[in-house]
Amino acid sequence: MVAGGFGVGKTTFVGAVSEIEPLQTEALITELSTGLDNLSTLQSKESTTVAMDFGRITIGKQIILYLFGTPGQERFWFMWDDISRGAVGAVVLVDLRRVDDCFPALDYFEHLGLPFVVAVNNFPESDRFGDDAVRDALALQPECPLLRMDARESRSDLGTLISLVELALARARVR
Repeated sequence: MVAGGFGVGKTTFVGAVSEIEPLQTEALITELSTGLDNLSTLQSKESTTVAMDFGRITIGKQIILYLFGTPGQERFWFMWDDISRGAVGAVVLVDLRRVDDCFPALDYFEHLGLPFVVAVNNFPESDRFGDDAVRDALALQPECPLLRMDARESRSDLGTLISLVELALARARVR
């Protein structure tokens, strides 16, 4: 799963790393979302995911990941339970301009006990904070990987997914 707040880069992530043409359920943002979707830092955003994004990436001979990008708005969270069934783990994308938007995803995966990595999507206009400051702000456990990446770059996305697979495999060995 690729999760996080509204406009954090989930669709971009899935589209950039997928080896197949990704399924995207984008719809134009209309006046109906006024007051529901915070566009204050996303003035150029014209569309949003209304169901999920789907892609696939082969990491090795025996590891194929099916990628499900979740919608970020609260009104679509009911889909997360169905999408998370059978998931190996999750990438929680974070936009440091809107840190509060990632907490529902962090809480959700902690509650499920699903392995997850936190990936700070480096938007050009974001403030820069050190890893310790970000970990403190997100109240991350020491064992939770914190990564810096760019959702537009497939190599960056692939590195994030490899970190997630390594975490999931390490957890599976402990059990």
